[in-house]
Amino acid sequence: MADIEVDITLLPEDVREKLAELDLELSEGDITRKGYEKKKTRLLTPYMKQQPPGQGPSAPSPSTAAQRKAQRRLTREDNRYHSEIRTEAVMQALAMHNKRVPVMPLPSKRTSVNYHGQQRRERHGDSSSDDDDSVFDEEHSRGFQRGGNSRDSGASSSSYSDAGASPHHQAQERPRSQQFGNFIIPGNTARHALADVMQNSRHSHHISQPPDVTNNAKSLRQADRVGRYNQSSVRITTTGNVTGVEDDGPRHGKVSAKIQQLLNTLKRPKRRPLKEYFMDEDEHTLEMPTADPNAPKPEGNELTPVPGEQLVFPLPQIPSGLPHNLEAALQRYGSSSFKANAVTVLDQHGKPSYNLTYGKLLSRTQKIAFNLLHKVGHKEGMSIKLGDRVALVYPNNDPISFICAFYGCVMAGVVPVPVEVPLTKRVSDRHDAGGAGVGFLLGSLSVCWALTSEACFKGLPKSSSGEVITFKGWPKLNWFVTENLSKPTKDWQPPSKGEDVPAYIEYTINKDGSTVGVTVTRNTMFCHCRTLTVGCNYSEGEVMVCVLDFKRDVGLWHGILCSVFNGMHVIFIPYSLMKVDPASWMKMVTKYKACVAVVKSRDMHWGLLAQKDHKDISFTSLRMLLVADGANPWSLTSCDSFLSAFQAKGLKADAICPCASSSEALTVSVRRPGRTSSSATGRGILSMQGLSFGVVRVDSENSLTSLTLQDCGQVMPGAVMVVIRLEGAPYLCKTDEVGELCVCSGYTGAAYWGLQGLSTATFQVQPLHSDGRLAADKMYVRTGLIGFLGPGGLVFVCGSKEGLMQIATRRHNTDDIIATVLAVEPMKFIYRGRIAVFSISVLKDERIVIIAEQRPDCTEEESFQWMSRVLQAVDSIHQVGVYCLALVPPNYLPKTPLGGIHLYETKKKFLEGSLHPANVLMCPHTCVTNLPKPREFHPAFDASPADLPFHSDVTPSAVHVGNIVQGARMAWAQGRDLGIGEEDGDASRKHQFLTEILRWRSQSTPDHIMFTMLNARMQPHLTVTCSQLHKRAERIGCLLMEKGGLNTGDHVALIYPPGIELIAAFYGCLYVGCVPVTIRPPHPQNVGSTLPTVRMIVEVSKSVAILTSTFVIKLLKSKEAGAIVESKTWPKLLDTDDLPKRKLAAVYRAPTPEMICYLDFSVSTTGMLAGVKMSHAAATALCRAQKLQCELYPSRDVALCLDPYCGLGLVLWCLSSVYSGHHSILIPPSEVETNPAVWLSSVSVYKVRDTFCSYGVMELCTRGLGTSTSALKAKGVNLVCVRACCVIAEERPRIQLTTSFTKLFASLGLSPRAVSTSFGCRVNVGIGLQGASCPEPTTVYVDLRALRNDRVTLVEKGSPHSLCLMESGKLLPGVKVVIANPETKGQCADSHLGEIWVSSPHSATGYFTIYGDDSLHQDHFDSRLATGDTQTSYARTGFLGFIRRTELTQSDGERHDAIFVVGGLDETIVLRGMRYHPIDVETSVLRAHRKICECAVFTWTNLLVVVVELDGNENEALDLVPLVTNAVLEEHYLIVGVVVVVDPGVIPINSRGEKQRMHLRDGFLADQLDPIYVAYNM
Repeated sequence: MADIEVDITLLPEDVREKLAELDLELSEGDITRKGYEKKKTRLLTPYMKQQPPGQGPSAPSPSTAAQRKAQRRLTREDNRYHSEIRTEAVMQALAMHNKRVPVMPLPSKRTSVNYHGQQRRERHGDSSSDDDDSVFDEEHSRGFQRGGNSRDSGASSSSYSDAGASPHHQAQERPRSQQFGNFIIPGNTARHALADVMQNSRHSHHISQPPDVTNNAKSLRQADRVGRYNQSSVRITTTGNVTGVEDDGPRHGKVSAKIQQLLNTLKRPKRRPLKEYFMDEDEHTLEMPTADPNAPKPEGNELTPVPGEQLVFPLPQIPSGLPHNLEAALQRYGSSSFKANAVTVLDQHGKPSYNLTYGKLLSRTQKIAFNLLHKVGHKEGMSIKLGDRVALVYPNNDPISFICAFYGCVMAGVVPVPVEVPLTKRVSDRHDAGGAGVGFLLGSLSVCWALTSEACFKGLPKSSSGEVITFKGWPKLNWFVTENLSKPTKDWQPPSKGEDVPAYIEYTINKDGSTVGVTVTRNTMFCHCRTLTVGCNYSEGEVMVCVLDFKRDVGLWHGILCSVFNGMHVIFIPYSLMKVDPASWMKMVTKYKACVAVVKSRDMHWGLLAQKDHKDISFTSLRMLLVADGANPWSLTSCDSFLSAFQAKGLKADAICPCASSSEALTVSVRRPGRTSSSATGRGILSMQGLSFGVVRVDSENSLTSLTLQDCGQVMPGAVMVVIRLEGAPYLCKTDEVGELCVCSGYTGAAYWGLQGLSTATFQVQPLHSDGRLAADKMYVRTGLIGFLGPGGLVFVCGSKEGLMQIATRRHNTDDIIATVLAVEPMKFIYRGRIAVFSISVLKDERIVIIAEQRPDCTEEESFQWMSRVLQAVDSIHQVGVYCLALVPPNYLPKTPLGGIHLYETKKKFLEGSLHPANVLMCPHTCVTNLPKPREFHPAFDASPADLPFHSDVTPSAVHVGNIVQGARMAWAQGRDLGIGEEDGDASRKHQFLTEILRWRSQSTPDHIMFTMLNARMQPHLTVTCSQLHKRAERIGCLLMEKGGLNTGDHVALIYPPGIELIAAFYGCLYVGCVPVTIRPPHPQNVGSTLPTVRMIVEVSKSVAILTSTFVIKLLKSKEAGAIVESKTWPKLLDTDDLPKRKLAAVYRAPTPEMICYLDFSVSTTGMLAGVKMSHAAATALCRAQKLQCELYPSRDVALCLDPYCGLGLVLWCLSSVYSGHHSILIPPSEVETNPAVWLSSVSVYKVRDTFCSYGVMELCTRGLGTSTSALKAKGVNLVCVRACCVIAEERPRIQLTTSFTKLFASLGLSPRAVSTSFGCRVNVGIGLQGASCPEPTTVYVDLRALRNDRVTLVEKGSPHSLCLMESGKLLPGVKVVIANPETKGQCADSHLGEIWVSSPHSATGYFTIYGDDSLHQDHFDSRLATGDTQTSYARTGFLGFIRRTELTQSDGERHDAIFVVGGLDETIVLRGMRYHPIDVETSVLRAHRKICECAVFTWTNLLVVVVELDGNENEALDLVPLVTNAVLEEHYLIVGVVVVVDPGVIPINSRGEKQRMHLRDGFLADQLDPIYVAYNM
């Protein structure tokens, strides 16, 4: 058929169906190849494009494809772990579960994250080493690159970034601080709803709070809840289902419904948890597993060491006697039988093309030995000496070159270290799993030379100079090709060598995944060969077929060592051939009449499936079929099936010989071929429950929870075996107890190279009697195998220490779990039986993790259904919970050199979060039963959830008396006095109103520059003097009176970007007696989500007019804004760009200073819109306190880089300069987004002493200038002038950020003591502020566990569970604070956690509400202590904190009392009776994985929900789920209920840089986050 090019996807559907039918017919053998080609050509002719010959990819011919497909079917399913009993048990367990288990919620996944077969990363075949668990690589897995642009984790680069570009979140950045809009919502604004307010903003219509007993965000303050995401009202029914939200896309189900589903699932009856206890002092103590009183106990007598038969020489089958060492054997057979074949290797077509005779083997060995000692490296001065280690790097299809090099090294007295070929195709981590470990071993062995074949050397990757590159983790090696070498000189003799020196080093992998080298001495090697010769009855001239890896383990011992020792002929089957022809080894047994075959159970299994080749097979010559992995209990199925299939072909039952081996003890046992006595073999049906308790108990044959074991033969000749306990000292086990098998013989390994301590514990074990006496003088070697010794010295192995998982008081074997998993619908789901099972330590106990490769093109529903069935099956059969079940694409897990799953690398990738699974199911609720018992409370009926942990039956007066008796200091502190004597001469002190002060300054210092506005290029955009500001304010006042027709006391909304116009408008309002309300303008690029907030504040504040600029008026009247808020519904819009020229007749003076000066509106972190009233007296008192604290005078320059709309930011921007007269340099945060250096450069240019910023600005500088400090220094930026750099915030100090900022800019002269934070809240915007002459900020370390129980325990730096807290500024003059119990209102003692209460002349006078309901006023603004100072009126801040007396001295000579803010009371999460601060949980989550750029936590119906932003490809999303769950469990003893992975920028941040967790919660429940993945932990 001519070369054709046809795009199959463009063919009509009926043609594609016919093609598929044709392919099926060909694969089933129902049509000839010729007929197939004719029919296919006829079908494709109308659609084909002719291609010039020689171009295009060469597709395999249909015949080749058919052959591949037919062969593929042979090994499509891996049934090596198959057991009828286990399958029946699983089916029965699932049938029982299906009757009673509620359906589990399906995880939500964005469609772009779904792993389709056509998206797999391409896998490359590997000539040296390939699939151990699968024979074919027909499905290539490809990469899962995320569609769309990569994302940046940095702060926002521009306030005006296009937020409505794509529903799938294009490259967006977090707007930390902006000129316009509280937040930018990435994604389609039609999909992602509002920012700070719901669209339907009728304030009489409340949003009902969710029925969440753990939620403390339901503030007691009467304020207006604003919703960030919900465009329509979200109503929550009693069942927890969300209604009233339109579904705008296909989904698996609403989030709230899924959570309800999850709760229903969690309510199912679970296994009884471990016994619970709780002690107040040790609340962090975890439950310790208690022994099950019904657990079976060993009842037998203590085991006595079991010896094998004696080694008797000479052997009857070798009349001439055994050679006295391997070199002598090589010399004997190389001389006497020089024409006899030693090795035959099959080529890729299954033909025995390559042969090596004993004569050739001897001559090549001598050449290599001579050249190693006399030629290699002599010119370079790097010669090889006796005892040096060299690496043998040969591919798996070249045993001839390997055997020559191996014996060449042995003859030369050089120590060979066989390793795998580090091929370029395996450079990627997944393919070259463990390669770095091998490299580390070679380095520790001081290997400088590597021997290899010419073909292999040509294939190694080279540098531009032609030298072989240095592989990752490997030492620099010199390469020596062991072919075409010169002959040794006639008089050359191999050097004499000692018998107790290393002969070779075999690498192996420890349980922790580290690569170690087992040293085998010459004595040991010789003794091992003799023992195997006796045990296996080898004799000269026998033919052996070997399928195993000849570089290590059983393949090396039998195929390379014993074969030459006995003069046998070995036929090696390369693994690449086994992939094409699984029956090739059976054909060779038949063809060569082989006596011995060395295979693994998988080779028998694959051979069984190749039924077409069975007719010509004959096993009559085979006396020994050595099953190398006979120690695996699940090899029994393959052995039995193989015997029943081939008994008719001459296979004798006594020819099947399972053996047990270990890298340390070498051959542990082997079943003797041609057994005669009845005790020579046996099998037992054992109870798996008994085995899990370490006890041997016989089970009935029909039991569904039994495990059938076959013996691995008897103790080896000349050896002695014992069984010792798995943990603790090496006490001998009882006869019916399972333990670790240990061997004492002359052939075991000597030590781990260079690891003395580990070697002693493994290779020099002395068993003990139960009373502590030594049981034997001899040293035993641990095998790493778990089992027991049966009657007649039969060895039974039921697992390995490597695969042992200790869960609570029981032990489970990974192979048993794999067998159970494979019994759950294996035909439909698991890809070639590739499953990894291991345990990880979480919360002081081991947890089971199962990772399986799923077949291509499995749907989400199929995957999840299969996963839930696996959980049920494992739970029923093993009575143990699975902690994590993950699915990966086919052929995806890291591979061993022969293609099996590399368990340690898989575990490492899982724990570091680089496995990239396609599906994950976590089950911490069912597995983790050792959490401390929850705290229990008996709250008063009227106590709010937020106050639950504080409730106690003890009265506040009793606590107060107790503190007095103990001599505890009561927790209170105050700033210095607001004295008047020092400022008698200051005219500003004479004025009680800011308007009077501004007018006075405009007369006394009219030309004094008060404000300078800078742009991103640090150019003064606008400057204004006292006189100019006064005149501008007057003209704005005229505008309000004339055009606005406003009256005294009217409220006016000021909607301006940060700037001087805002300040002028503020004073313009005051000049005519109006009350200003500063509001952030809507973001021009994100009107849809920011305009409703503006609308809400305008309405709630009862503003009768809006003062703003022409630009904002156009924006409010635009078509886009009109779609959200009808332009006619706005109050009167007054444009200050068009002012009257007239002068104001008189400046308004309020009758009393207690009248409202301005309204301060802000959205709290809990999503509450709260407005407070600030009186004229409070405003001037706050300015005065600031002036005293920060030493602000007209000669000072102060730089401000923060938002001017609420709190201290508004005070510093609009009020402070007018009061104190200092020069304010104004830098809008949006300019820092454009140019991160503008703020610090301005501070340097103007030599500013005091500067104020927000956390958002500080973060922008830290991220944006991290690599630019040297460039800034070169430009002359110098921060030595800065004495106070204060962050304005209403939260716990972000100590990590301030520390990073300080360290980063220390090179520019920034003093560490200069950086500090302030503290304010809604009831008092300025409580603490660091002044230039205050003592430097104090830090303390507290115990997080005590904090959860509302106690403060100071610990040392670096203590486990320690939390670093920084003092929140120094108390302003006139401020007094106390720490009170928020429920009882009793005063707390020093260093006790409680609510911070404040008394100050500048506290707000109350909330401004549209309801006229002042019920909360007294509680929040006029509270009295129940004990202590009961007369003073305090305002309640709503923040938890404590006071600690320090060693520092204040200016008044007293010791300084530091105030530490821990977190907002409304923000806290109460779970399991303990109080958690979200920021602490979020800090743990951020540390869990480097790709988590931000996170937020909240609760819903008692479930902890963690939202993480992924800064990486979407295929990395599922890596985060287990790591986040682990981190929160380990550090906080909390089980995460839901993990939501979203794009960067989704978590809402307000203008102060605080997370809006409650808005996030609303968005999540309304399905508006567009998450990448949502995992519901079971």
